[in-house]
Order: sequence, then structure tokens, then C-alpha cells
Amino acid sequence: MKLNLKNPIAFFDLETTGTNIAHDRIVEISIVKVLVNGETEIKTRKINPTIPIPTETSLIHGIYDEDVKDEPNFKQIAKSLVSFLEGCDLAGYNILKFDVPLLVEEFLRANVDFEVSQRKLVDAQKIFFLMEKRNLSSAYKFYCGKKLEGAHSAEADTLATFEVLKSQIEMYNGQTVEDLSGKEIGTIENDMKVLHELTNRKMVDLAGRMVFNDKGEEVFNFGKHKGKPVGQVLSSEPSFYDWMMKGDFPLDTKRRLTEIKLRAFNSR
Repeated sequence: MKLNLKNPIAFFDLETTGTNIAHDRIVEISIVKVLVNGETEIKTRKINPTIPIPTETSLIHGIYDEDVKDEPNFKQIAKSLVSFLEGCDLAGYNILKFDVPLLVEEFLRANVDFEVSQRKLVDAQKIFFLMEKRNLSSAYKFYCGKKLEGAHSAEADTLATFEVLKSQIEMYNGQTVEDLSGKEIGTIENDMKVLHELTNRKMVDLAGRMVFNDKGEEVFNFGKHKGKPVGQVLSSEPSFYDWMMKGDFPLDTKRRLTEIKLRAFNSR
């Protein structure tokens, strides 16, 4: 099928140093520009982010500091990139929440004008979520083949969830599960301990402010210390503990944070 285009459309994806739009940088960009006549032009290149790439991030996209140390930084390629994207609408997967905002941030840091307000933005993830609903009613129809009557009443929703879980186990029993990076993390089994570990394996606190990294270390999952070991941060910056304890964080988060602090203190 040929896309019905009035303007060229640039499908693009970014690999980055992390997921903090204000702080993180692009390490690779790939663009597939589809012209109105259906022809395509592809540009892919690595970029020196000028800041270290966290190891846990490199393990996901396979790009390490050594791979980009001799590449140009974003400012050096910004003008040629704007020229390539001139007149193009933009498309991608999850671009509205992440790729477009981060790309705009990079252009702003480079003092290069890149206006998106006049471009059409098409996010395939949004269409996916709009058409393939991820609510309980949709799950009940998909797994159980029935319409959920009385949705949003506590009892109906609870009974439906019970049926959905049983159907999920029957459908996926014995199948391996991979995380977003393609790493195998376990197998679906009719065993609640196994299912718990699959669905809660990375969370330290219930709000997800702290998670376990691939080494099994408790690391922060937000803000300026995202990806850093909690114990290490609390040791080097004790005031961060006080800030969190006084801040608007859930009591469970504060409890887990205190447990980590006491454990680190007692291990000295």
C-alpha cells in the first residue's frame, strides 16, 4: 500500500543516553524519508552525546562511549539535519511522548530553529492503543471471548480479572517472556511466585521510584540520579535523603529508602 501524502513524511527513531528529555542526549538517529511519489531516502548516523552513556542504557541499544567518541556532536550536524527534514511531516513509534520532545531539545541546545507546530505528527503507538484497547473490558473479550457486563463495578471487574488470569495462564503456559530489550526473563507458569517475579521483578518500591538494575542493584528511577545506585547516592549526597523524606513521595517509597540507608550504614 502506498501512503497518501501531501508532504514528505520522515519516520524516525532515536537511541539515547536515557529517557530524561531535559538531560539526556541522542547517540543515534535513523530517518526514513518517504517522498510524495513513494520513493524513500534513509539516513542513519551515530552522534557523540558529549556526556557518558550509562552502562545499563548501552546494554539495551548496544552503543557504548567508545562507539561514538569520534562521531560529530548534535550541534555539528543540526543544520544538515534540518535541511534533510525540511517540509517533512514526522512519524514514528511513541514519538509524541519522547522522540519529538527530545529532538526539539537537541535543536534548541544547538541554537538551530526546528519548528514542529506546522508539521503533522503521526504516532503509530497512539493508533495501536486507540485501536487495540488495553483496558479490562478489552482483555476480557480477548482472553475469555465474552463481553464484560457491569464494567467498573468492583465485583464484575474482580471476577473478570480472575477469569482473565486463568485464561492467560492457559494461553501462555510454558512460553518464554522477554523484556523490551529482547532479554529472556522467565517463563509463564501456573505458579504465583513465578508470575509475581515476572510482573514485579524490577520494582523496589511500589511507586517505581527505585528499581533493580541488571546487576540486581537498587537504583533511582527518576530525576538527576536516575540509574545511579541508591546507596551510593545516599552516601555521597546525604541531603538527597532528607529532600526525599520531606518531599511528596509515598510512605512506601520513604520506608524502602530508609531501609536501604540503614543497610548501607550498618555495612560500613
